[in-house]
Amino acid sequence: MGLTKQYLRYVASAVFGVIGSQKANISYVTLRGGERGRYVAVAACEHVFIWDVRKGEKVLILQGQKHEVTFICPSPDGVHVAVGYEDGAVRIFSLLNGETNVSFNGHKSAVSIIQYDALGARLVTGSKDTDVIVWDVINESGLYRLKGHKDVVTQALFLKDKNLLVTCSKDSFVKWWDLDTQHCFKTLVGHRSEVWGMALLNRENRLLTGSADSELRAWDIRYLEQVTEGEPKVKKGKTLLDEDEDEDKQEEEDESLEDRILSCKKAGSILREARDRVVSLRTDTKNRIVACHGNDSVLELFTVLSEEEVQKKMTKKLKKAKKKAAKSQEETGEEAAEPVVEKMLKDEIIRLMNIKASAKIRWVDCLSCAGGELKVALLLQNNTVETYSLKTLDKTPTANKTARLTLGGHRTDVRTLAFSSDNLAVLSASGDTVKVWNRSTLQVIRTMACEYALCSLFVPGDRQIILGTKSGKLQIFELASGSLLETVDAHDGALWSLCLAPDQRAIVSGSADKTVKFWDFELIKDKESGQKRLTVKHTRTLQLEEDVLCVKFSPDHRLLAVSLLDCTVKVFYTDTLKFFLSLYGHKLPVLCLDISHDSTLIATGSADRNVKIWGLDFGDCHRSMFAHDDSVMFLQFVPKTHLFFTAGKDRKIKQWDADKFEHIQTLEGHHREVWCLAISPNGDHLVSSSHDKSLRLWERTREPIILEEEREMEREAEFEESMAKGDVPVVSSAFRFGLQTFQLNVVTESPSPQPSRYVLDVIKKVRSSELEVSLLVLPFPYIPELLQLFSSYIQQGLEVELVCRCLFFLLKIHFGQISSNQMLLSVIDELRTNTLSKVREIRDVMGFNSAALQFLQREIESKEDVMFFADATGKLEEKKKKRRKRERAILTIA
Repeated sequence: MGLTKQYLRYVASAVFGVIGSQKANISYVTLRGGERGRYVAVAACEHVFIWDVRKGEKVLILQGQKHEVTFICPSPDGVHVAVGYEDGAVRIFSLLNGETNVSFNGHKSAVSIIQYDALGARLVTGSKDTDVIVWDVINESGLYRLKGHKDVVTQALFLKDKNLLVTCSKDSFVKWWDLDTQHCFKTLVGHRSEVWGMALLNRENRLLTGSADSELRAWDIRYLEQVTEGEPKVKKGKTLLDEDEDEDKQEEEDESLEDRILSCKKAGSILREARDRVVSLRTDTKNRIVACHGNDSVLELFTVLSEEEVQKKMTKKLKKAKKKAAKSQEETGEEAAEPVVEKMLKDEIIRLMNIKASAKIRWVDCLSCAGGELKVALLLQNNTVETYSLKTLDKTPTANKTARLTLGGHRTDVRTLAFSSDNLAVLSASGDTVKVWNRSTLQVIRTMACEYALCSLFVPGDRQIILGTKSGKLQIFELASGSLLETVDAHDGALWSLCLAPDQRAIVSGSADKTVKFWDFELIKDKESGQKRLTVKHTRTLQLEEDVLCVKFSPDHRLLAVSLLDCTVKVFYTDTLKFFLSLYGHKLPVLCLDISHDSTLIATGSADRNVKIWGLDFGDCHRSMFAHDDSVMFLQFVPKTHLFFTAGKDRKIKQWDADKFEHIQTLEGHHREVWCLAISPNGDHLVSSSHDKSLRLWERTREPIILEEEREMEREAEFEESMAKGDVPVVSSAFRFGLQTFQLNVVTESPSPQPSRYVLDVIKKVRSSELEVSLLVLPFPYIPELLQLFSSYIQQGLEVELVCRCLFFLLKIHFGQISSNQMLLSVIDELRTNTLSKVREIRDVMGFNSAALQFLQREIESKEDVMFFADATGKLEEKKKKRRKRERAILTIA
């Protein structure tokens, strides 16, 4: 049977428009031995982008697969970078070629922290699943899993000289781990809320923690030396009077057990200027500078003084105290005590300065360079990267902004997209800027400031663009100069939709002020330059009773479809504006619609998650299809076909056939709501925009789609996803379907044995490892019919071993219900009789066959005078021994 209709597959081509995703941190990296502090690595949805901050260019892309990046950590040697993902996987990339050869899979949910040890040989990862795993990077294997935290792990740090690890979590605890024994030997409980960040200072003799308040808490770490061997302690005999003393000393003994390796006591706290939680806490490479920030745009920098600097400071303080004491002694005549100056935490950690960024800070990284220069990289919440430089040795250091990456993306979500008529340029507009991109190179051609844009289009000729804004204005831009030609006050409410007339001489606009307005293109003479420029002239107005959400001309220019807030679509004649049709059936407002190229079909997408296909001749609904799991945000026909694409808030883009009412394929890749999409005039490319700040380009290939195979792949993907989540396998639905078929045929009293054999075929198709799980989820109302079926199978001798396995498992899990059901007692008694006799029969057959084979063996060996069965067995044993020796040798070398 040949294909009746061929569909071509669309595949993901590129991700652009995103500078840095908010989920993962920013980190300085060294690229090909280049200058330190020149390159930063940031997440871009499922990829990692390496940016050259000096040139503002993307120099390397570390390709991801499906899941979002959640953490980035470069190796100490600067050659590799470890990347954690939303699904719990960790992959290590080479910065020389961007390839990955090592991947670790051990977490059940998103990786929240990654850290290398000082040598780069081990890697520690923390996750939302509360586990901490230490990996061996060289042998590419996991070493051990540390369990103890009750919430997301937020930081993990190796100690350089000791085989110890310290971790913190949102459960408010800081835990110390002995990696020799893989156990937690100490837990700090001094925080009252989540611990969001940690840093080791003063040669790992001080721990600094940041939590959900305005304090940075400092802890003194004292490593205890091993106790020298002395005289053995003699145990004294215990009396009744000593028991009370033992109870009092119990707590002290428990504490001493914890302090065998180290003691960690609170040394004070530093007050931050911000009042909210610490979002991130970072130190430079030398642990001399501490950078922290909250949910605002201010980065606070602190300097950690060295022991010599602290000593100098204390000497000066002591001199001042002595002078003050001497002065008071002269005034009073009394001899004063020798002044004592105590060392405070504020004498060791002092505030350096604050850096005010241009927007709220999401992540920070610091890097110390030669000459006391500090480089700071900030990933901001508005899809921007900023870098600063300052001299820490200056008395009053000032931060100089060295770079700001903004060109490669929008600051806010892109709400409208459009293709040029030659398929080469893509227009994207957001809350403050409109950008024009080269589709083939994905480079920005023009960036222009605009008002909050909701809709857009290229003017015929592709020399100008028109935007419809949230304030109800039409803005006309010249692409060659990048200048705003004119702003027209078109509507009193948000301008939701624009549509170009089929004759390309006019446009129509629909707004929340309940009007649809028609505009003609005109060329007028500019007063300033004296040259002709484009403008629009208002010609007609269609007044309606509800807010207008979407407008669309039919390609034959005969009709105009208008979507209203009352969940209906009204169709009017274009020439007279008389009412023609009303399309009603959606339960929520229609957010998008389009008309096919031959003006016969109109497709509507609604906030009720459905897509309806209507005939434009009589307004009858051909089919209503459940399209997305959330609102349908955009709908557009592929030019010159009856195929159309929809985009939804469920993060998916789907293709449909309006003639056969079939779902063709789903394009997955966006990690947040998809706001809009645009299809190129030749239908070869799609561009979509999302709340994840990314723009994605999709390309039509020459590969045909077979719908049956596509559905099978979707089912397999659903099954794998449910298994990964630990849900019940989807195989059980096959049981239900098989049993329902059987029940249907029983009701109709069909004499054919086909239904019962069908259920047996379904059971045989289930994997052996999943059989018991599938039987476990089978509802009990199916069990009586299934037991009757099993009895008939055993009587006929059909798959007795498989049927017995299913039978015994069902009896075990449903014993109470089966034994209490009087109707099933006769079935169980019949099963007992049939099963015992049939199993004995099979056992006898197997015994007979085994004896016959042994007889044949003896006969052949006596005739040939060769013990070839024994020889073959001996050779097999020799092979096994050699293989074991080889495996032992490999393990010894490893």
